[in-house]
Amino acid sequence: MAAPHQPAESASRPMIPPPAPSAQLLTRIRAEYTEMPGLRLTLLQARRLWGLDILTCAAALAALESTGFLAKTRDGAYILGTGERRTA
Repeated sequence: MAAPHQPAESASRPMIPPPAPSAQLLTRIRAEYTEMPGLRLTLLQARRLWGLDILTCAAALAALESTGFLAKTRDGAYILGTGERRTA
């Protein structure tokens, strides 16, 4: 008879909060999007572009999205927020 399913050991471990993005990183990402207003990156593309680990990149993009600087599209890409777009 098989033993009942036991929860994974990691389920009892406390979650470690993601690293807070540095001001320097946020400035760099802002500069990239400001210089290229049509820039459209997924989390994985952004992580590769800036050479970041996934948690740091996700935290940085989320921080910029929460301020309205970036917006997330339905397909998960990050674009310049509507308030930041320049009209021609």
